[in-house]
Amino acid sequence: MQKPKFYMTTAIAYTSRVPHIGNTYEAVLADAIARFKRMTGHDVFFLTGTDEHGQKIQQQAIEDGLTPKQHVDKIASEIKRIWDFMNVSYDKFIRTTDKEHIETVQKIFKKLYDQGDIYKSSYEGWYCTPCESFYTETQLVEGKCPDCSRDVQKASEEAYFFKLAKYADRLVKHIEENPNFIWPEARKNEMINNFIKPGLQDLCVSRTSFDWGVPVSFDDKHVVYVWIDALSNYITALGYNPDGQSGELYKKYWPAEVHIIGKDIVRFHTIYWPIILMALGEELPKQVYGHPWLLQGKDKMSKSRGNVIYAEDLVRYFGLDAVRYYLLKEMPFAQDGNMTHEHIISKINSDLANNLGNLVNRTITMVDKYFSGIVAEASVKEAIDDELIQLALETPGKVEEKMNEYRVADALEEVIALLKRSNKYIDETQPWILAKDEASKGRLATVLYNLLESIRIASVLLVPFIPDTAVEIQRQLNATKTDWQSIQSFDGTIVGNKVNDAKPIFARIDEAKKMAEIEAEHEAAVLVAAAANAQPKVEEKKEQPKKEEAPAADGLITIDDFAKIKLKVAKVLECERVEKSDKLLKLQLEVGEEKRQVVSGIAKNYSPEELIGKYVILVANLKPVKLRGIESNGMILAAYDDSALTLVTPMAEIKSGADVS
Repeated sequence: MQKPKFYMTTAIAYTSRVPHIGNTYEAVLADAIARFKRMTGHDVFFLTGTDEHGQKIQQQAIEDGLTPKQHVDKIASEIKRIWDFMNVSYDKFIRTTDKEHIETVQKIFKKLYDQGDIYKSSYEGWYCTPCESFYTETQLVEGKCPDCSRDVQKASEEAYFFKLAKYADRLVKHIEENPNFIWPEARKNEMINNFIKPGLQDLCVSRTSFDWGVPVSFDDKHVVYVWIDALSNYITALGYNPDGQSGELYKKYWPAEVHIIGKDIVRFHTIYWPIILMALGEELPKQVYGHPWLLQGKDKMSKSRGNVIYAEDLVRYFGLDAVRYYLLKEMPFAQDGNMTHEHIISKINSDLANNLGNLVNRTITMVDKYFSGIVAEASVKEAIDDELIQLALETPGKVEEKMNEYRVADALEEVIALLKRSNKYIDETQPWILAKDEASKGRLATVLYNLLESIRIASVLLVPFIPDTAVEIQRQLNATKTDWQSIQSFDGTIVGNKVNDAKPIFARIDEAKKMAEIEAEHEAAVLVAAAANAQPKVEEKKEQPKKEEAPAADGLITIDDFAKIKLKVAKVLECERVEKSDKLLKLQLEVGEEKRQVVSGIAKNYSPEELIGKYVILVANLKPVKLRGIESNGMILAAYDDSALTLVTPMAEIKSGADVS
């Protein structure tokens, strides 16, 4: 029997800078959907990649002293590495600098021009470089970009335009006849009422003010603009050819079942992209799902706000599957999600350490203790078993229903409900009491079998979300039946099998210690960055400066690098807590003849009283910064691991102000 095909895509990541965790969320979300569809018998093709052309990238490359190609090669490689690091199981990673993509985009542009859908004119209006969009005077909001609120520049240039309005009625008809085309529902209403009904303006699809893009094949002054270049990746990746000679992948997988994108680019994917496809005579994707944003606190993440969090930092603090779980479980279907380190710790402790990890550990430990690790037959059943068994059998269907609507957080909640019910079942049946009576041995075997089987079913359901952990649970269970079909019945745990040793799946996190570690690391990063910014700039020479050697691949530095850091012995004269902060201390230091004030995030590890009179090591040449409005002139050194933080101090008393080398 032929598997149903399922072609899905993410938006391609823009290669101006390395993506933060909010950008990474989309790749993890799409991965969970792709893994689930594979598990339920679909022939999945999962596309992701990078958008590598445009004025912003060209400007960024110049600022970094690179060619645009060098810049995008560097960033695209890093994005792909992060996706791999986050265990994203894509089938193809496309780059818009790929030769095949460039050639097909040129053919698409030429076809649209030849059939009269693209024409040459000139544009005069306001341009936003970060959004790479033109706006009329009336579209601006308080004189700024209506999308990102940044400054815009007056621009006028020759350009090619695409006739959007020609296809507006046809697009509205398609949306009305396909109510799930734009998902969730609120996004659809926004597109129709705010953009389509007021009237579509013809779309600028080429530029002459920069040259980092796909050249227009018949007019070398122009490069193809982002709308045709980037959006076309969804079909060029499959071997689409506007000449009618498309490849087998295109014939097999197009149209896409779903484009997974951020809510901020829904307009481009539900207005521009469908109309481009209509003009090409191609089928439209079946659905566009505009997911919400992941916020840091109450704000969207951005470097300008200083609230950017990166995936690798979170994984270093909490572990890969814990981060994947948090991203998928705590992002609502239609509303923005909110992330803080404290909330991550709370969810890890409640859902993963308690509900999942503790359940697995307790159950396998009891099987090992009471039955020498051998799965015994469930021979003595009672009515109390029925509720757990029924829930375990219903859960796969509930998860599938939610996943078919991309309600990933709700799907995970169904699995958590099964885990919670299993923990409650332990409290209800009290296996440790049954184990004391030899006559209850059969009942004890039944209870443990029901727990093992419920955990097995949950582990299969968790594979799309936390794959490494799910496989580890199955290894500890020594489960042999781990496919989708095997969880449609409550008999997949094999009697006579021997479970493996129980090992902790997730450990509880001490919030105070972990937050102190994160705070100290953040403080150090802020101060080091401030020191780097304080380094004096060398005046430009007329002759070409000698090219600096690239940093060593192994991260080693030279003695000259180390010599830039001035370390001094300092004595703590006074110390007090910073008001309204449970993490910061304000220290008055004696550094030889000099007095220094330093703010340090060590309040959860040291009291002010125990620091007075102590000698510490000070990074003395950092640019002053303000923490909680208090000026800090330097940084004291500390060492920390998962369990402790300790200040770096001299082994013997030495006068303050002494050099450290």
